[in-house]
Amino acid sequence: MASSSTGASSGSSSFALQNSGSSEGCPQEQNQVMDQRKRKRMISNRESARRSRMRKQKHLGDLMAQVGQLRGENAQILQSTDVTTQHYLSIEAENSILRAQVAELSHRLQSLNEIIGYVSSTSLLFESDDQAGLLGGDDGFMNPWNVVSAWMNPPAMASADIVMY
Repeated sequence: MASSSTGASSGSSSFALQNSGSSEGCPQEQNQVMDQRKRKRMISNRESARRSRMRKQKHLGDLMAQVGQLRGENAQILQSTDVTTQHYLSIEAENSILRAQVAELSHRLQSLNEIIGYVSSTSLLFESDDQAGLLGGDDGFMNPWNVVSAWMNPPAMASADIVMY
């Protein structure tokens, strides 16, 4: 583009030089040449402005398309984050329940171990008494081990509630 405009200006300047040499500066001809140059420059400027507007419009369209794409990606990420948060909260609630169950079962186990320890220590005591003939015979005394054993192992009766678990 630059070569065509320089070629046009050099051609018109040589025309102007030829005309000025022959008529020795006719102001009307110089005005026509200047007007012609102005018109060419105006046309060139208009075309350049049109191209600039088109580039700007295309750039704006590209940016709008990118905004749409990014909004879609953002919505997808937000949805994924919401799903992940809900999943996390449900697992956290389940984890809390399981921790409470572990604490309760640990407490039960500790209590049962204490009972077993107590029963074991007293059964040794009663066994030595049994050997002496003080308990478990026809004397009318009851063996405490049998009482604890009956308490820890009740008769097998299943209710509907227990079967479900």
